[in-house]
Amino acid sequence: MEFLSQAAVFFGAAVIIVPIFRRLGLGAVLGYLAAGTLIGPYGLKLFTDVGDIVHTAELGVVLLLFIIGLELQPSRLWTMRTAVFGLGGAQVAITGLLLTAAAMALGLGARTAVVAGISLAFSSTAFVLQTLAERGELKDRHGRAAFAILLFQDLAAIPMLAVVPLLGAGYAIASASSIILNVTKIVAVLTVVVIGGTYLLRPVLRSVAKTRTPELFTATALLIVAGTALLMDSVGISMALGAFLAGVLLANSEYRHELEADIEPFKGLLLGLFFMSVGMGLNLALLRAQFGTIALMVLGLMAIKSGVLFGLGRVRMNTHSAKGLALALPQGGEFAFVIFTAAAAAELMTAEVQQLLVLVVSLSMAGTPLLGLVNDWMTRGFVAPPSEPYNVAPPDERQVIIAGFGRFGQIVGRVLAAKKIPFTALDVSAEHVDFVRQFGAEIYYGDASRLDLLRAAKADKAKVLVLAVDDVEASLRTAEAVRKHFPHITVVARARNRQHAYRLMDLGVTLLRRETFLSSLDVARQVLIGLGMRPKDAEHTVRTFQAHDEKRLFEHHNYYTDQEKMKSLAKDSAKELEEMFARDAIEQAASQIPDDDGRQQAA
Repeated sequence: MEFLSQAAVFFGAAVIIVPIFRRLGLGAVLGYLAAGTLIGPYGLKLFTDVGDIVHTAELGVVLLLFIIGLELQPSRLWTMRTAVFGLGGAQVAITGLLLTAAAMALGLGARTAVVAGISLAFSSTAFVLQTLAERGELKDRHGRAAFAILLFQDLAAIPMLAVVPLLGAGYAIASASSIILNVTKIVAVLTVVVIGGTYLLRPVLRSVAKTRTPELFTATALLIVAGTALLMDSVGISMALGAFLAGVLLANSEYRHELEADIEPFKGLLLGLFFMSVGMGLNLALLRAQFGTIALMVLGLMAIKSGVLFGLGRVRMNTHSAKGLALALPQGGEFAFVIFTAAAAAELMTAEVQQLLVLVVSLSMAGTPLLGLVNDWMTRGFVAPPSEPYNVAPPDERQVIIAGFGRFGQIVGRVLAAKKIPFTALDVSAEHVDFVRQFGAEIYYGDASRLDLLRAAKADKAKVLVLAVDDVEASLRTAEAVRKHFPHITVVARARNRQHAYRLMDLGVTLLRRETFLSSLDVARQVLIGLGMRPKDAEHTVRTFQAHDEKRLFEHHNYYTDQEKMKSLAKDSAKELEEMFARDAIEQAASQIPDDDGRQQAA
């Protein structure tokens, strides 16, 4: 019952406060921070022990990095190496040096200042990516640059955590054998993760997918993330970085979208919990006692980081993009909390200094959305952001989604592939996905009627959805989800039969083709030719039938639930067709009557 009570408090605080902050334009992240502060030990004191909550909440960051890895295929990661190690390395080095100098000026010892300076140079991966996603800026030039810097910081956190104990008081220099042993462990674990992720995970996911049990697939996805994170943590590597690596290894997998859709709800909840735990850790008593000093430290931190980021951004960006980068990363990050804890344990800093720096990092997080709002208010209506080729949709964003990749969807896919038009294909059959992939088709496992899967497949960026799902009910669920949540998408649907077509029309889908209609007409044309009819006349007959049938399909839509009415309309339609063909026969016969000169009259 205690767990349920705590969960109710967390959910209640989030449900009440976060929507208020969103409505005020302050963002969900700031709302979570405020909710955590309210219920924490320095607020209403509904929670006093924040430590366990923080450890649980860190899973949100782990899941976030896994999903980022899923989005970042190895080939794309390699193309980003210059931005990651060039821009990211320069930012950490320059910012760390300046902040170290500032820390020494404030009276900290050299070793403590180095740890504090480099730790404060790190920004918050979870905070920044969440904020950029809310603002729709992840695909902009400064959003991509911010991601590259954050990725380098996550990599740099590993040696930083390893170095901190070496700087501690009374630490005995490790022997060469112990260093070699630790390095060997790290290399062994990385090898296991890479080989396992490359050769083992796909067969496991394929086997689970064949059970057609969605909750089992979700459990498998969470097991992959948790297992990789724990394996990395066992040798001192960041759990978040381990999850990121697992995601990258599965980025080319046919299960990428399904994995992302299954983990997304857990990631969202745990990230919210993470930000609330940060808010709970704010020592308001210390803030009141040293408000002036802390305020100056927060402003100094954000000013130094923004200045360095703007300067680095201007090397390869215009002013607008450089400013966006500076406004995205001026805060401290979650890795600083971990490093400060390790530094305190190694007696590199006192508990008071640790709490002070934690407060500075937390307040810098809270100040970042406010800084963005102030910038928006000051520039709105005065400065128009310039357009750059880099800001357009990247070429790997698919504007066509094919839901259902059976005999119908594959034909559409082959035509698009021949025209070099990229698309995302989804199919619910793991066996079929595995089979089609053997022939080079890019297809992903997943139920296209799920809203979270459509979002993972970037339906918000797509222009056309080809609804080729074989199952009628699944087709209708997909059409309903797309029409409701992605109304901008043009839906071209495959209808299994006339009744299916009517139900799709109820959902607003009007661009539809009955799956065997056109092929049946072609067979009918061949039959007429086989009976002796001229090819031209046979073609005219089937085209007349097609036009009449499609016209009546839409005219009869409003009556399709009335069986008696539909019977009557079907009889009338058949009679009308007979009369049309009878008139055609008379006109054709008349056209064959010779005139007085012995020539045929023109039809």
